[in-house]
Amino acid sequence: MLTKRIIPCLDIKDGRTVKGVNFLNLRDAGDPVELAAQYAEQAADELVFLDISATEQKRKTLANLVLKVAATIDIPFTVGGGISSIEDVAILLKNGADKVSINSAAVKNPELISNLSNQFGSQCIVVAVDAKKIGEKWKVHLVGGKIQTEIDLFEWVKELEHRGAGEILFTSMDHDGTKKGFANEVLSRLSEENNIPIIASGGAGNISHFVDAFTIGKADAALAASVFHFDEISIIDLKHKLKQQQIAVRI
Repeated sequence: MLTKRIIPCLDIKDGRTVKGVNFLNLRDAGDPVELAAQYAEQAADELVFLDISATEQKRKTLANLVLKVAATIDIPFTVGGGISSIEDVAILLKNGADKVSINSAAVKNPELISNLSNQFGSQCIVVAVDAKKIGEKWKVHLVGGKIQTEIDLFEWVKELEHRGAGEILFTSMDHDGTKKGFANEVLSRLSEENNIPIIASGGAGNISHFVDAFTIGKADAALAASVFHFDEISIIDLKHKLKQQQIAVRI
């Protein structure tokens, strides 16, 4: 049985870690290099680094900061924000990233995912999908959730798998930062309809929410930010509780 992964997320703005609610009202959460080192020591399985304003500000991900983070950790490291070309990915992988996360650029140019997968291998291509329920449909959003598209979430994820994405990082904008639990019904459907790992994001507030994401939502990994940044949940405590629930984790 594959172990379930616990992944802290560093949302980066102006070189600092930040966290908000429903993608809004950001507050400072600390130095990303220091936090990365702490999470590596605390048995995190992976780390995700998202430069959340790179696309909106039309600039590239902070490659130098990526280099500093990579030098402090020994766990897999995914980097996203402002990535739109093979050259962007090559720089980040050279600077220590193990995987890259593509979001808005994939929607604007779906062929990019095919090209990246062919060039670097699907194992290092994560596609981040931010979605919100509009009426009865889940619609994909871009640029840090600021732009709504008419793209259906479930159809989009199927296309991404077909194009060679290695993993999907799904964030429910309706749940993000609310600490009321993950979007388990959506996660379950995504897991059932696709054959690549689904990372749950948005809504973690307590340990039972992680249990539900793995059992009800059938997620392969669960990502969270504020509950880890502000010491509301200890990763090692979380893993012990998951193990008690017969959920396979690495301790």
